[in-house]
Amino acid sequence: MATNSAGDISEAKFLTVAEVAAMMRVSKMTVYRLVHNGDLPAVRVGRSFRVREEDANEYIRKSFYDAG
Repeated sequence: MATNSAGDISEAKFLTVAEVAAMMRVSKMTVYRLVHNGDLPAVRVGRSFRVREEDANEYIRKSFYDAG
């Protein structure tokens, strides 16, 4: 069985846009913009999006910058 470099997708935890927004402390519209701009990978399920928890955490990690 083939797996991608990110691991087995069956082990992934998916979050709703609202859950990602709460985690990041931003609005849902901000998360939708990140998804539509391609900055945050997401899967479309019906009319809604799901974001892997790992991808949301990685986006936050990459967003840190040194303000000093």
